[in-house]
Amino acid sequence: MELETMKTLFVCMMLVLLFASGFSKVNNFLPSEHRPEETPYEKFRRQHVDAKMTEKLCNTEISNRNIYKLDNSCKETNTFILSIPAKVKSICRGDGRYDENSGMTYNTATFRIIKCKLKHQGARKPSCQYEGRLLTNRIIVVKCEGKLPVHFDRDLLPSERNDGEQL
Repeated sequence: MELETMKTLFVCMMLVLLFASGFSKVNNFLPSEHRPEETPYEKFRRQHVDAKMTEKLCNTEISNRNIYKLDNSCKETNTFILSIPAKVKSICRGDGRYDENSGMTYNTATFRIIKCKLKHQGARKPSCQYEGRLLTNRIIVVKCEGKLPVHFDRDLLPSERNDGEQL
């Protein structure tokens, strides 16, 4: 084979591999309604759990994780729990208190969180701009299914709990 033909074949092969590897990652950036393989817990983890999140990363992480409403408008608020997944899962595995009235589970230990608030109401992707704020000593309120958190309901200061329990 001629050297020029071999070079052309090599370039074509590299392009095919690059193209194919790009498609294998497309699902990571699709909205959740286009991710049939993502479980409710995986969606919760993608949207709310990150031990290394900072206030300055709200715009980047919300965009990279494709955290939007179903109609592609921006979420008004998204909260990131600054913890490892195992510690967050423990809320639903005995380290939380279930409230029968609300169907939610309150953690008994406090977490640090980053609360990302939308700067301009009504914005749509890709124009979502957030302001991040670090909050400490927060009670996390989640919905649990099968001993896993699947919905972030809200955060509270310990003094704001209204389920009759004291920490």
